[in-house]
Amino acid sequence: MPASFADTTFTDPSRIRNFCIIAHIDHGKSTLADRMLQLTGVVEGRQMRAQYLDRMDIERERGITIKAQNVRLPWTPRSGEHEGEDFVLHLIDTPGHVDFTYEVSRALEACEGAILLVDAAQGIEAQTLANLYLALDKDLEIIPVLNKIDLPAADPERYAAELAHIVGCEPEDVLRVSGKTGVGVTELLDRVIERVPAPVGDPDAPARAMIFDSVYDTYRGVVTYVRVVDGKLTPREKIKMMSTGATHELLEIGIVSPEPKPTQGLGVGEVGYLITGVKDVRQSKVGDTVTAARNGAIEPLTGYREPRPMVYSGLYPVDGSDYPDLRDALDKLQLNDAALTYDPETSVALGFGFRCGFLGLLHMEITRERLQREFGLDLISTAPNVVYRVVMEDGTEHTVTNPSYWPEGKVRDVFEPVVKVTIISPSEFIGAIMELCQSRRGDLGGMDYLSETRVELRYTLPLAEIIFDFFDSLKSRTRGYASLDYEESGEQESQLVKVDILLQGEAVDAFSAIVHRDAAQAYGHKMTTKLRELIPRQQFEVPIQAAIGSKIIARENIRAIRKDVLAKCYGGDISRKRKLLEKQKEGKKRMKTIGRVDVPQEAFVAALSSDAQSDKPKDKK
Repeated sequence: MPASFADTTFTDPSRIRNFCIIAHIDHGKSTLADRMLQLTGVVEGRQMRAQYLDRMDIERERGITIKAQNVRLPWTPRSGEHEGEDFVLHLIDTPGHVDFTYEVSRALEACEGAILLVDAAQGIEAQTLANLYLALDKDLEIIPVLNKIDLPAADPERYAAELAHIVGCEPEDVLRVSGKTGVGVTELLDRVIERVPAPVGDPDAPARAMIFDSVYDTYRGVVTYVRVVDGKLTPREKIKMMSTGATHELLEIGIVSPEPKPTQGLGVGEVGYLITGVKDVRQSKVGDTVTAARNGAIEPLTGYREPRPMVYSGLYPVDGSDYPDLRDALDKLQLNDAALTYDPETSVALGFGFRCGFLGLLHMEITRERLQREFGLDLISTAPNVVYRVVMEDGTEHTVTNPSYWPEGKVRDVFEPVVKVTIISPSEFIGAIMELCQSRRGDLGGMDYLSETRVELRYTLPLAEIIFDFFDSLKSRTRGYASLDYEESGEQESQLVKVDILLQGEAVDAFSAIVHRDAAQAYGHKMTTKLRELIPRQQFEVPIQAAIGSKIIARENIRAIRKDVLAKCYGGDISRKRKLLEKQKEGKKRMKTIGRVDVPQEAFVAALSSDAQSDKPKDKK
């Protein structure tokens, strides 16, 4: 191991290269990172496993990266002008799915360069372009790379030309590697040393370090990951968080290589972790600046743009007594996942819970699964919905994140969020994609041919139309070849209404939904039919109605359980039978006026749990 790496105190910034790997889901980022770990010798062969940097079981099972992971690697270039010199590389492996773009944007802040990875058998996908634009916005040095050149279906020449056209370089400048076999990875690391600029900062200025990630450790408290911009941080000194003003003693400082290793400090351009022993998860905010408590910096670093939730869903514990545990679990998970937001709310049907904001449906599904696995909670999640702005006739405005918050009275305008959607697909599927987007109230913004056989379509769509089964429908219509990326794009006025579901004339808040006027009847029919099957029969007839205001748009009846009062009549006069039936009818009428419909918990779970787990990525990375 190089001497400069073994002595991990204040590496010369000119010897540091900070870079990340960005790509679409399933293009081999984690596999390439595995080869880099092996090649640089930080992981011994007997300890090596696939997806080494993916620490969570759920990541390994699904084959997707959820958390960006940083690791410090030693490297001595084998070619080029720096041949034989010792360098330190800081690599950040980022997620590929659109729902985890916030993780990618934070990782880019800690880097000077990015490896743009493209699958040599699939070519450029929607998220590849989205991540490339993010990196270009941050003015990062881009190194274009084709991965999986060992596959029989690989077409490196074709996709190198496509990639060179987008990045603005020559096709021969695009490196060809195989993360699986290790071909070309040595040349790639040498190219990183050559092309990525060294970090810039003032070593004599007051310490300033950017928090780009943090995790909660049961035994050690909050572990904060930082990138030092100016000055240096050393153990046992007092540090201050500039946004909260909180001061702590720095108990341990170190690097991740790939396991945590304590050091004598971190200097300009270095990436590492801090432990202060703090157990309060609110003390370590992603995007905050860490400085020295005494003679510290005055100007904080520019933080991150706060993520805006795209999808809202209610999370309720099945057992009401688990509510405090759910609150603590969300607190700890938010530290690990800065894009998660939550607020307490109550539901007549489901009791106490939280209204949670997510960046997408996969983000929602992963969060729920992590709460159940890591904290042992049993949860109900309500159908996801988006945020609406409702303007009343008197000019007052309401923000609606839940159908039960829909204001009473005359509504003048309703505004819903819209997103810009980028779809990349083989050109033979253009007709099917256009038909799907138009059926979801989409407007075509433009269309470009990336090559003779691949096309990029840009649509503006209401967010509410894509959060359910849009991704599944797109994949099925294009035989799995299309890729999707979206970003928020303001709001538009729409003909939206609130559909209430009435059980025996009483609205049940949990079943209400906000839908487009044209789709209201279909939603009403679907819910009334579903509830008729789920709610057990009562002693009296129960009408299930869907209504917009006072107008009923759909109805189903749950037939009453009837006792056979004529069983004891055999033969005899018909008037006797009629008398018994009339008596029963009176009893049913009286029961209906005083009875209430009991909806079992299972019916709520079945009706409210979204059937459309649409953004589950079928692909593996």
